[in-house]
Amino acid sequence: MLKSFISVAALTVLGGTAAFAHSTLEVTEAHVGSSYKAIIRVPHGCEGKPTIAVRVKIPEGMIAAKPMPKPGWTLEKIKGPYEKSYDYFGTPMKEGVKEIAWKGGSLADDEYDEFVFRAFLTDSLPVGKTLYVPVVQDCPEGAAERWIEIPAEGQSSDDLEYPAPAIKLLQKQTEH
Repeated sequence: MLKSFISVAALTVLGGTAAFAHSTLEVTEAHVGSSYKAIIRVPHGCEGKPTIAVRVKIPEGMIAAKPMPKPGWTLEKIKGPYEKSYDYFGTPMKEGVKEIAWKGGSLADDEYDEFVFRAFLTDSLPVGKTLYVPVVQDCPEGAAERWIEIPAEGQSSDDLEYPAPAIKLLQKQTEH
């Protein structure tokens, strides 16, 4: 009996560790038609090498992205056109930040950090679906951790080796 308990406990711990071994979002659900604070958790580097850049691709339908500066890192915002015009509090938006990069810092492989940005989730995003936010960690000598895989129809993020962080889209909140 004790042997079975120890085996189950060991599998639980190992399974839990694997689930957090990649870049993830702290808040995994959000309402469409509202602002969202994305906190990207980076738990390690690349096979013993430090992370020297974190790049985030802003998905279509997530607009008005504003990154939080991080001491010791240089911030780069890559702008471009959206696929369509979005209403942002009465103002039409046709372009904005499409990628955010924090560069030039150094996050040791045995350290943890968070990278933050804020964005607006348009109400044109499909309620009940999942929005994926691809993240790439760059490390010295061309090493990288690419958390960019998006599940195909009928597949789960658990089926992927390098799943992109995800947000489940909830119904727009009604105003009171």
